[in-house]
Amino acid sequence: MDSQNDFDRLLFFEHARRSAEVTYAKNPLDTENLTRWGGALLELSTFQSVQESKSMIKDAISKLDEALSIDPRKHDALWCMGNAQTSYAFLTPDKSEAKGYFDSAYTYFQQAVEEDPGNELYRKSFEVSTKAPELHAEVHSQSLSQQAMGFGSGGGPSSSSSVRGPKAQKNSDLKYDIFGWVILAVTVVAWVGFAKTNVPSPPSR
Repeated sequence: MDSQNDFDRLLFFEHARRSAEVTYAKNPLDTENLTRWGGALLELSTFQSVQESKSMIKDAISKLDEALSIDPRKHDALWCMGNAQTSYAFLTPDKSEAKGYFDSAYTYFQQAVEEDPGNELYRKSFEVSTKAPELHAEVHSQSLSQQAMGFGSGGGPSSSSSVRGPKAQKNSDLKYDIFGWVILAVTVVAWVGFAKTNVPSPPSR
């Protein structure tokens, strides 16, 4: 059932991304469309390998940058940008590099709250963003210790390619568990937002 939901999500956001491209060609200054496009890319990034995911998040960041250069006070774009920066940070093992993204995320979430103080989701994202670097350190230290255990129990250097497969897969799974948790709020809100503005909701049952 989960895989069916994932597939539906993938189709949904791929359709949203394509629609946004078409709309952008007609009106590149539509900030609502740019924000939706950034959100769709952010969602689609969860279905990619780590490197492809980072590339797609960078794409999302550039679309959100465009929206914010037109309207710097657009709170949903600010909030989405905070999520994009957080997601990128979690996929960046280097602590000091990740910190730059976490700091940016904190600032974007703070601005979103300032622009729309009554928004509970923005406030919650802002609060959680202070704990993100600590969680990042935990995730990546777990990942490293799993790697060390994997290599310790594996054969010699000659079997490195066969050892790498399952261990890399485990590390990847761990990262995606956390990654999924971090952007869960984006999924819920973006799904509802897209359903309202972009695609008619499917009939229930």
